[in-house]
Amino acid sequence: MAGFETITLAVEAGIATITLNRPERMNAFTPQMMADLIAAFDATDADDAVRAVIVTGAGRAFCAGADLGAGAATFDYAQSLGAAGPVAADGTVDYAHPAVRDGGGQLTLRIFASLKPVIGAINGAAVGVGATMTLPMDFRLASMGARFGFVFARRGIVPEAASSWFLPRLVGIGRALDWCYSGRVFGAEEALAGGLVRSLHAPDDLLPAARALALELTGHSAPVSVALTRRMLWSMLGAAHPMEAHRLDSRAVWLRGGSADAREGVASFLDKRDAVFTDRVSDELPGIEEWFDQPDYR
Repeated sequence: MAGFETITLAVEAGIATITLNRPERMNAFTPQMMADLIAAFDATDADDAVRAVIVTGAGRAFCAGADLGAGAATFDYAQSLGAAGPVAADGTVDYAHPAVRDGGGQLTLRIFASLKPVIGAINGAAVGVGATMTLPMDFRLASMGARFGFVFARRGIVPEAASSWFLPRLVGIGRALDWCYSGRVFGAEEALAGGLVRSLHAPDDLLPAARALALELTGHSAPVSVALTRRMLWSMLGAAHPMEAHRLDSRAVWLRGGSADAREGVASFLDKRDAVFTDRVSDELPGIEEWFDQPDYR
């Protein structure tokens, strides 16, 4: 599929593969890559033939972090934007200005909102935003030679991409603080032990393993059920009380219980045959977005 400058997107047998494609720069993250990735997830959400999404990198890295080509001023956004930015003549900052928004966070919020399961196939270095962009993915598989680093404190900045929300939920607050305070780069074995990745693979086995997982997750499941389940489980991580989950579950069970998919699911079980689900994500999900009471990722 054409139309992207920094990534490629291919769909085969219901599995979309997004490949970060700046191998000469170790797939370093740029504003254009952010825009391309957001557009790719818009495309996979809109394509009912896509059942799951895999994200990987071209060459020897997954993503080496932000492109530091601008040198010491890389993160000085006020300087690079000048008068077009959020800084007034008196030096005050309009933090509501769109230019203040972190690009990594815009991407992770988009991945969070995905209607399809997302699997990271981390083939090499995943550092800075290269690590944090993987946090809202449902599963992370890694090459045995992959390395990870939440290196922000070593660059004089702070964790971004909404990682202060995602990372402690995935690995616990103690490990998140260790990795972020120290900013050290660590290997795939530590990432596995810490719960950051699901499994380790030889380099040539990584993408096949990711595809096998994608098919296992979606091969016998109703696409609408998977999409709704993804939103429910991720959203309830931030719920204050289980009653919030009960309200959401009750609505979803009521709605889907009367669907063609539910009838087919029961009939196929009784008939001892594979189900043929016909409801489409693009038809069923838009009407229930308000249930989640979340700001739009944009």
